[in-house]
Amino acid sequence: MRWGLTVPLTGVPLRDHRALISELHELGYTDLWSAEVAGADAFTPLVLASEWDSSLRLGTAVVPVHTRGPAALAMSAAALADLAPGRFVLGIGASSETIVTGWNGIAYDPPLARTRDVLRFLRQAFAGEKVDGEFDSFTIRRFRLEKAPDVPPAIMLAALRPQMLRLAAREADGAITNWLSADDVRRVREELGPDKELAARIFVCVTEDAEMARNIGRFLIATYLTVPGYAAFHDWLGRGEVMKPMRDAWAAGDRNAAMAAIPEDLIDALIVHGTPAECRSHINRYVENGLDTPIIATLPTGTNLLETARSLAPNAA
Repeated sequence: MRWGLTVPLTGVPLRDHRALISELHELGYTDLWSAEVAGADAFTPLVLASEWDSSLRLGTAVVPVHTRGPAALAMSAAALADLAPGRFVLGIGASSETIVTGWNGIAYDPPLARTRDVLRFLRQAFAGEKVDGEFDSFTIRRFRLEKAPDVPPAIMLAALRPQMLRLAAREADGAITNWLSADDVRRVREELGPDKELAARIFVCVTEDAEMARNIGRFLIATYLTVPGYAAFHDWLGRGEVMKPMRDAWAAGDRNAAMAAIPEDLIDALIVHGTPAECRSHINRYVENGLDTPIIATLPTGTNLLETARSLAPNAA
């Protein structure tokens, strides 16, 4: 069974991760996955990890397909694949219009087409081919990697709904999802099919103070699940009516009312919380329902997150 951790840990400087990363394999972790929103970029933490450990699988979850040119993305990925041959997974995804256009000033091309085209371009580039021609969302002229990876990285797609999950099933090596309950895994797995890897970032709050965990969950759910892509995901999962009061209050600008409108059982389904043993048990429910790779994202509760990560390790029990 795979067991992954999201890095960097919130509020912990990159340089302070070295001791933790060097012991994760012994603790039972198999994977280390980065993210890319408004903190560290997706590649730098994994470059450091490739030098601090020689066993963990390293993955990006995810690199946006709009914010780098296809050639720049291929070069960064090829460099990391060279540092960690056979251990690197390139997760790519459409991100959001806020990040792509609002923060980076780049047009938000249709997400499905852009993701598909970048995936196909990367396959050719990693094979050492000269890429020269028109894709639906961009044109590439005579690009070839100076050194194609000896072991091309697996490519996984961030996928929340049927079209992207089906694209992942047809052309990628798997799918990465987010913000789902253990029971939701069955629905996603059914759409992806049985033969491709399914990974998911799972938000974990290690605390016996359930009210504090739920307050953290209320803020995160109201902030994330009102974004159109995530809202559509939960509509597909059947939560449109449950989430409507939260969405209406958020749209009206009443943030406090939006958070208050989130049912407690929804928070408990989407935010793993409790003692380390209870959290590990909850994460294992995701695996039992068809998840291949849980990617733990530790939420800050005022405790040392380096120790929190250690407490969630399979061998910590």
